[in-house]
Amino acid sequence: MKRGKNYIDSKKLIDKTKAYDSADALALAVETAKSKFDETIELHCKLGVDPRHADQQVRGVCVLPHGTGRTVRVLVIAKGDKADQAKAAGADFVGAEDMIQKIQQENWFGFDVIVTTPDMMGLVGRMGKILGPKGLMPNPKSGTVTMDVTKAINDIKAGKVEYRVDKQSIVHVPIGKKSFGAEKLQENFNTVMEALVKAKPAAAKGTYFKSVYIAATMGPSIKVNYKMN
Repeated sequence: MKRGKNYIDSKKLIDKTKAYDSADALALAVETAKSKFDETIELHCKLGVDPRHADQQVRGVCVLPHGTGRTVRVLVIAKGDKADQAKAAGADFVGAEDMIQKIQQENWFGFDVIVTTPDMMGLVGRMGKILGPKGLMPNPKSGTVTMDVTKAINDIKAGKVEYRVDKQSIVHVPIGKKSFGAEKLQENFNTVMEALVKAKPAAAKGTYFKSVYIAATMGPSIKVNYKMN
């Protein structure tokens, strides 16, 4: 793969034979984010679980103390009082059958997250083939199927992130922007890592964190020396 000059220059700053302390790794990630836009700093953890087994799934949410740095557009599918509460809480789009129809007929995806109430899941569930592949399907485990739409919206706007182990046993989570600086990124990093530790399945044996890496959107990966307490 042909790499750009910024990437090549950034790679020279990283010792690939070394696993850095998280503070040093985050400082390097900020330093190696050389693009003109405000790059996202990403966390990638290879876990010692087998996601093919239901009792070794790792999935959950946590609210980053400094948010993600991106504006999240929230669509709430609800009726009556819950729709009114969603509007008052600052949802970007609120509706019911009209919004479902807009997605199905117009292929509209002008939102980042869907929040819905349990009574609407029968209708929302019919869009599983459309929403599922895009990772937009509401789920009680992620707090997006709930009667407390106000809390759901506030958490999402405040910087709630969802983590979920993929087929390769890896969790990918954004932990902020380059502009945050290393100190704020460190607090976000700690929050995600603590959440992953708490989410460790009882069925998982051996080393839980097989590897931990940090990288800016366009930068090279940096290995982190992380051990569970």
